[in-house]
Amino acid sequence: MEKIFAALFFFSALGCMTLDHTTPKSQKTIKDINYEARRDDASPRKRLMVLPFLDESDSRPQELRDRARANFIEQLNRTGEVIALDSRELKVDLSKFRESNQYKLAEIAKTAQALGVVAVLEGKVVDIRIKRKADNVGVVRNLSTVFEVVAQVRVVTGRAGREVFNTVKTVTVEESGVRVGERVEADRFLAANPEMIELIVNEAFVDFMPQVISALGQISWEGRIAAINGDRIYLNVGRISGVQVGDLLKVAEDGDDVYDPESGSHIGRVPGRLKGTLEVISYFGNDGAIAVIHSGAGFRENDRIEIY
Repeated sequence: MEKIFAALFFFSALGCMTLDHTTPKSQKTIKDINYEARRDDASPRKRLMVLPFLDESDSRPQELRDRARANFIEQLNRTGEVIALDSRELKVDLSKFRESNQYKLAEIAKTAQALGVVAVLEGKVVDIRIKRKADNVGVVRNLSTVFEVVAQVRVVTGRAGREVFNTVKTVTVEESGVRVGERVEADRFLAANPEMIELIVNEAFVDFMPQVISALGQISWEGRIAAINGDRIYLNVGRISGVQVGDLLKVAEDGDDVYDPESGSHIGRVPGRLKGTLEVISYFGNDGAIAVIHSGAGFRENDRIEIY
């Protein structure tokens, strides 16, 4: 009988040891409120320029935030709500537009307008924190690893340089697992887990997407006249941007900038003079459209076009 009990005890212990090595479970919590993105009509998609992500720390590799930005742009474009552009299309030295580890977004936005960009986005890794929690006694120890990424996103309008979004949020992922017969203090898991760091940084920025798209709802869609050749007017927005053949678009001049007389700060830009309307008749290039004059006159290159 004693041998039978001993055998049962052995196999029970063996079963417990097998369970101890199961794949750790992850739990994610976000200290923020998410808002649903809304599209009230079938208007053309707005262009958002995403600048290279910044980092408050110089010790983390550039590749970490480069991959996070590439993933962020890809996920934004998959929504079908917006066209996210890489800032390399600006072909300017962005280091000239940086101050105190942030971009001069209003100045960059003015340059980006020529590409039909309605807003410019800055993303920043503020902090990455890693914590460990474990039992202090026993041969079989429960180990919990907590990863926290603090990230910030700012968005300003292209035309007026007005800030429409500025939020800092913390994304937390907790890994729960078991280490058998080893000292928790000697665990090398944290130092040797770059994949988890990259995953949580990606998740931190992707979680901003619904709020960013909602913020873009405060901005009017616009494009630009890229060129004029006879009776054909070439626009820098086309099929990908959601412009349809037969659409009527308003053409207006850029209005004057208005500044606060007391502080000298930029308030915004007043609407420019309406010149007339264009009718879209065809497409060209990657995302351009060809239009003809429907009404009005005096159109010029770089004139702003809006939904009629």
